This record gives sequence, structure tokens and C-alpha cells, in this order.
Amino acid sequence: MAAKLNLSGQPDSETSSLNDQTVSSRSSNRSVRVAEKERRKIEAEDPFVLALKYFTDVEAGTPVTGNDEVEKHLVLVEKAAYSRGLSPEAISNMLEFAMSLRMGTTLCARVLKCLIPATAVPQEAVVRAVVWLGVGKIPITTQVLFIKWVLTVFDMIDAKDQLRAIYGFIFSFVTDENLCPYICHLLYLLTRKESVRVFRVRKLLELQSKLGRQPFLLHLLSLYKVFCPELVTLSIPSRMRSGFRNHNSPWKSVLIGVQKRNGSQVASSIAPSAFMVKDKTNSRKRKYCHLEMPALNCVINKQAETGTSSSRKLVPVVQLNSFAQLLENMHHIELPAQMGSLLGSSLALQYLDCVQDESALLRLNFWLGYALHEEFLFCSDGGASQNSEEALQFLNKLLSTQHFLQEGFSSSEAFLYKFLNVWDGSLFRPEILGLLSNIPVIPSSQIGRLLFEPLMQLFFTSSLFFKCGLMECLNNMLLKWLTWHSVYALEDDLDISLNSHTSINMTLSGFKDSVMELVLFVGRLASVGLQLEGCHSLLLSFILDFYETVCDTFLKYGLPLVLMPPPGVFYPALFATDPVNVDRLAYIMYRYKVNLTSAKSQERVTEQAFHISRQTFREFNNYGVVMANCLWNSKMFHPGMGVQLGEELLLKSNVPQYSASFDLIHHPAFMSYAVDFHQRCWPGRKDMDLNSIKLSKPWSWYLEYLFTQGYDGLKQFFQGNISRQQTAGDGQGDSVSSRQR
Repeated sequence: MAAKLNLSGQPDSETSSLNDQTVSSRSSNRSVRVAEKERRKIEAEDPFVLALKYFTDVEAGTPVTGNDEVEKHLVLVEKAAYSRGLSPEAISNMLEFAMSLRMGTTLCARVLKCLIPATAVPQEAVVRAVVWLGVGKIPITTQVLFIKWVLTVFDMIDAKDQLRAIYGFIFSFVTDENLCPYICHLLYLLTRKESVRVFRVRKLLELQSKLGRQPFLLHLLSLYKVFCPELVTLSIPSRMRSGFRNHNSPWKSVLIGVQKRNGSQVASSIAPSAFMVKDKTNSRKRKYCHLEMPALNCVINKQAETGTSSSRKLVPVVQLNSFAQLLENMHHIELPAQMGSLLGSSLALQYLDCVQDESALLRLNFWLGYALHEEFLFCSDGGASQNSEEALQFLNKLLSTQHFLQEGFSSSEAFLYKFLNVWDGSLFRPEILGLLSNIPVIPSSQIGRLLFEPLMQLFFTSSLFFKCGLMECLNNMLLKWLTWHSVYALEDDLDISLNSHTSINMTLSGFKDSVMELVLFVGRLASVGLQLEGCHSLLLSFILDFYETVCDTFLKYGLPLVLMPPPGVFYPALFATDPVNVDRLAYIMYRYKVNLTSAKSQERVTEQAFHISRQTFREFNNYGVVMANCLWNSKMFHPGMGVQLGEELLLKSNVPQYSASFDLIHHPAFMSYAVDFHQRCWPGRKDMDLNSIKLSKPWSWYLEYLFTQGYDGLKQFFQGNISRQQTAGDGQGDSVSSRQR
């Protein structure tokens, strides 16, 4: 032995060290074997492990009746499933037991109902179970229950590539009338562009001719049309009621409870990717966690990621870390399994905005619609108000997403039309009004029913602050409508695409009708609202914000439409005690004149000019004359003015010089300025005579003094409508330059 060691050339010290390492390694391995043996011993004594082993090893044909052992083991599995959920291995074993019918059909439904996953569902187990459907021995009710379970846990399946590989096999079950609604839903979730084939489109159309225009068929056909519009010639309604019912009621509440107890983040993914509607036979209790933003995960699991993604050359969104990477892989993006996770990723939103993937938008709209309806409409115990912080974060995230995309989602639009009918006007008021301001243009034939009727009831029965908020919301809505028009209007045929993510088109005349209806509606609300609130200056300020937008529709946004404010808005603003509101009214009238003058000049020289009615000019001229005579010429109550009072009534008021009560000197909004100006000009006078300001030089100084206070609206109005500004009071030498043509 010594000779051999010497021949190896190793010193004795190194040999001793190697021997020590060998002894240490053997000791470590022995410890691992002991620990493994102990673990197996504990597992062998665990009743739940024994129960799983029983269902894994049970022989086919074992009787159920009188079998106390199977009952004992099934109760253990049910208890574990409902308390902490089942592991992927347990799900796989129990699903195989149920679908293989080893003990007949008696226990099959009961086992399916207790398949509550704790973390994930193995794709291989689902594929094997789907294959068992083709055996033909499973009762139809059990088949339906199994597909419902797959729809419930769809987003918890660890991969989808093998399921999509058997897309054709799953499609073959669509001919069964009992399975058709559920199979269509599953196909909807699995469909990719390569899944759309001519023979499948023909089969769906054949089923539609047999079953009628069923919503679940239309939704699947609509997705097919998104991918291959040349294959689906069927006209799909732009507004369809949701066609996929809520199939997950047997498991949903238990799933949420299990996820919460386990402290897992998977709970947010149990809301199906497609939009559901209420099953009328089920009571509507609140289902929590719909408003949690799902995590941004890959469609396929990590094990399958390398092989599958590399073969398809797709890059999951979760792997992108910069905008530069997004640009490099723009046409090779793998969308996440849960489309709701896009709302939490700025890069995903940038991809959505740049590529405008119709299928991605369709899936995202369905997920979003489901969450909104389930939390705010379909719950009978208070809904999102029970967890306001969570709902507030969700709505703010949705608002920030819409601001980023600069347009709203069709699902939130459909939700709002329903929610307005049950809203109390206070629950999440800023967020709901923010969402409302993002809705696209509504056809004039539907705008009254969908928008005006519920808003009118809320407006007249709510507080001042709600009225102000609604006015701001409607102003933002009009601004976005006009902006869409200026961006998307086509010069040739004057067609307007309402937004970049919709296929609904509207002619220019239809768009004008919708805008006109909105402006007239706000005019009615504003007139009555000012009466109800005593012409409150805050409400009047928000109303004037709206009309600052309206007065510039032609020059600023290129819309051939001019609408004047109603008298119920004009006169409260003219007689307001706040000088800022009077100045804003003057600016609005100045902008009206600029727009009308420009439109009239274009009408003379261009062929495609629009016609402005004489009534519009008449209204503008009347308002202009009233303002000039009121603020400048001191002819407030003369015949022909908009506000007329009988001579006897005016004398009984005992107001001296009542015709000058609302000029720039005696107007309640400017009297403090007149007093201050008088004290500056004549500091030594003991008696204050404000009429002395009407003299030629003091009047010019007073006007300059007012204009230096920042009242540019008055300055622009007078410069544009008064021929000269040297005298005031009698109106001698002065004239109003706005003349009716």
C-alpha cells in the first residue's frame, strides 16, 4: 500500500486530508438518508397521504356501496382541500381517479367539486382528463362540471401549450348542445391565430343556424374575425350582451378563502379572462379579490419556457426591462396569461398602444368588465364599499391607464351605463366621474337613454359639489370628443373613427348631432342648477369652464358648429357678484365673435363651408348689445333689452338711476374697484360721487385701472365690440359694432 501511495506522488499529509473528507462525506450522506427515512415514516403515518395513496392505487371496479374505507379517505381529502387546498400532485391524482371512473360515476362529481388547488394545476393532468371525455362513458352532467372546473382554474394552469395542441380535439365537442356554451368559452381562452380555420368557422355558422344567434357563438366568432376577418363574413354586433356565464360558482368562494389563508398572490387570477354575466339562479354575494391587479406572469411555466418560447421566438412581457427592449422585440411579444396584469406594467401599456393588438384588447376588456360588474353591480351586500381602499386603488389604476392610452375601454363604458342607474352620486365620486369623462362619442339616438336620464336624476338630487364635479366631468368629456374629432376626422369623406380601438364609425353630421345634444343638455342642467343653488359662484365657474370650450369649437377644434349659452346661464353670469365670472363671460362672448366672424368669412370663400343659422347670429347680437348697454352705456332696462321690468315696478324699487345699476361702476362685482379708484383719484373729497368717474379722462383711467387688475376678458370684449371708449354713461358717441348680418 505504501508503495502505491509513493508511486502516486501524494504526500502523507494530503492522503490524511482525503481520508478525513471521505469520512465526513459518508457521515453527511448517512444523515441525509436518516432524515429522508424519517420524512417517509411521517408521511406514511399522515392520514391525508394515505388517502391520496388509496385513490392512486385503487383498482378499477372496486365497489362504492358499503365501502367505509373510500368514504373515510374521501372525507380526509375534502377536508384538506377546503382548508388549505390541494398540491399539484394531489390535483393530478384525484382528477385522474375521477375521470377514469375506476369506482364508477357515483364519486366523480363529488371529487371534482373538491379539486381546490393551493398553488397551481398541472397542465398534463388537465390534458389527460380532457382525453377521458372522448371515452364516452362519463355522464353529460359530469362532463359539464369538469369543463366548468377547467374554466374556473384556467389562469392557475401552469402552462397552456399542450392544451392548445389539442385545440381540434376540444373543438369536436362543440357539436354537443349541452357542452357547447362551455366549450365555446374554453375555446375562446385558448384561441390563437393559427387556431382559426375555415372548417371551424363553417361549423360555428352551422351551429348558429341551428341554435340561433347565441351570444357564446357570437363571441367566439368575433374573436375569429379579429384574427382572420377574411374568413368570417358574418356581421358581428358592435354591442353584444356578454355571452359567457359565471360557471365557477361551485369553487370560487372556496378558492378565494384558500388563497387568503395560504397568503398567496394567486387569488387575483381566479377571475376568468372572459367577461361573465350573472347566473340568475345564484344569489349575488360579494366575491373578494377581483380588484387585485394580477401579477405579470408568462403564459407558459418556467420548465416549458425554454423549449416553447425559443421555438416560437417569443419574448414574455415580464422579461422586458426597458423601452429599448420593447422596440427590439415589438413583433415577438408573448402576452401574459392574465390580461389584467397589463394594467400594472407601463411597458405592456406601451406595447398595447403601439401595436393595438385587437385580440389583446378584447381579452383585457372582458377581464376588466368582469371585475367591474362583479364588484360594483352584481353584489348585494355593499360590494366594493366593503373594501373601499382596494376599490379606490383599482379605479385609480384604471384611470391612470386610460389617461396613458388617452382613451377609455369599451368594458368600462358598458359598466358605467349600467352603474349610473344605481349610483348614489357619492360612492367613489371623483373616480366614477373620471371614468365617465373618458367614454367615446355616443350616437344622438342613444345618448339620452344611456347618459342624460340617469345624470339628470343625480344632478337635481345631489349636493352642490356633485353638481360642480359633474360639470367638470362633462366639460372633460366634450374636450376629449372634440380632440378625437380634430385628430381622427378624415378630410375626404368627413367620417370620424370614434377612437383607435373601435370599429364604429360616425359621419360628421352624426358627430355634430351628438355634440349638440351634449351642449344643449348641459345648458338645461346649468340653468336649473343655478336656480337651485342660488347662482352659486363656484357652480357658475364650472359652467363657464364648459362654455369656454363650447365657444371655440370651430377655430380650435375644426368642428363646424356654434352654439350659444342659454339665457339661464348668460344672465346669472352677467349679474354675478364675482368679478372673475363677469370677466370670463366677456371673454367667452369675445371668442364667440371671433369664431362667428371666421366662420362667416370662410362661408364666403370656401365651397365646403357650413351654414350658420340666422338665429345663432341673432342670439349673439342680442347678448352683445345687452352686455354693452349694461356695462358700458348704462341702459340696463331700456325697451328691447333682454331683461325688461315695468316702469312702475322700477319706480317702486326706489333705486336711483336704476338704468346704471349694472354698469362698470355700480355693478356689484366692480363697485369695490370703483370706490378704490375714486379714493385714489380724489383723496381729499369727503363726499364720494362715483358718477364723476364717467367723465372723459377719469373714465379712461378707470378702464385702464380695471384692465391692469387682470380682467383681460373685459378688455378684449370692449375693444372688439365698442367703437370708441372716450365717453360713457349716456352712450352718446358710442355704438355697438356687432351687427346682425
